[in-house]
Amino acid sequence: MNLYYFDSPHQQIAEDFDARVVKVTDGDTIRVTCDFRDFDFPIRFSNIMAAELSEGGHASRDHLKSMIEGALVEVIIDKANRVGKYGRLLAMIKHKGFDVGEQMLTDGHAVGVWQEQMGIKDLMLVTDF
Repeated sequence: MNLYYFDSPHQQIAEDFDARVVKVTDGDTIRVTCDFRDFDFPIRFSNIMAAELSEGGHASRDHLKSMIEGALVEVIIDKANRVGKYGRLLAMIKHKGFDVGEQMLTDGHAVGVWQEQMGIKDLMLVTDF
C-alpha cells in the first residue's frame, strides 16, 4: 500500500480567529476569509449536523445565510478534532457573542452531533416541501 503525504504551503490553523463569512454552502458548512490567508476556505460546524441540499436542506442553508452570510464571526477551533473527514476545518461559530450552531438547533434547522450519532437526525431536521 502506497501512502502519499501532501505538505501544505499554508500554516495549519490551530487557534481561534475572526473571519468574514463569504458563502454559506449548506446548513452546517460556510466559507470564510481572514487576514492570515489570501483565499477563502471552508469551515464545518463542529457541534451540529444539517440536511444535505440533496436531502431537502435548502431551508437550513437559507436560514444560516440570513443569519451570517457577509458577517464577521468568531471561529472557535475544536482543538481535539480540528479537521473533518473531508478535510474541512471543524469549529464552533459565534456571531455577536452567540453560538450560531446552537441557534440553528433552537430554530429547528439542525440537530446536535450527539443526536445524529444516536440515529435521530431524520426525525428532527426541517426540510423544504
